[in-house]
Amino acid sequence: MSSYVFPLTLFLKSVAQLDQLPVDQGAEVAFIGRSNSGKSTAINSITGKKGLAKTSKTPGRTQLLNFFQINEHLRLVDLPGYGFAHAPQDKKINWEKNIADYLSIRKSLKGLMITMDIRNPLKDQDQAMLAWASHYQIPVYILLTKADKLTRHQAANALKLVSQQLAHNTSEIQIFSATKSIGLENARRRILNWLYSK
Repeated sequence: MSSYVFPLTLFLKSVAQLDQLPVDQGAEVAFIGRSNSGKSTAINSITGKKGLAKTSKTPGRTQLLNFFQINEHLRLVDLPGYGFAHAPQDKKINWEKNIADYLSIRKSLKGLMITMDIRNPLKDQDQAMLAWASHYQIPVYILLTKADKLTRHQAANALKLVSQQLAHNTSEIQIFSATKSIGLENARRRILNWLYSK
């Protein structure tokens, strides 16, 4: 278990359109990933606040941009999951536009946490998100989630393979499990370094 305590984090607001975003001041770190990759669960685990981000076994539940406040200057953001095959086409198009616009205009965005199920990482949508982040020069930290579903040896091999596939990418990568608190402290430290960096 991690002994590293994350600052108290509270729900701030949900946003459907970018003109509803909180004032673009201070610093924020956003979480994004394929539907059902453990994104909301990771937020709850990292913040130490169960139920902060709404989780579901049904893919595609996060449809809005959900903001959580650490203090008046620091925020976390839970972005809608991508790659949900059953989402209507118009919703997919609207999602892509909102996310692209958010990534391009948000000056307070200091980093992007991308969650990928360790058993099935680097799908086409993940690669596209990495390309977007690179284009907008946003630092990326990859959480290979659900590591408890594999043995330690399997998880280590998966991490090695993803690292090799992203050898020319500057993203940091780590194994993560909310259930077993694997990699929790490293993830917390990376987020706080981004938030508090000048």
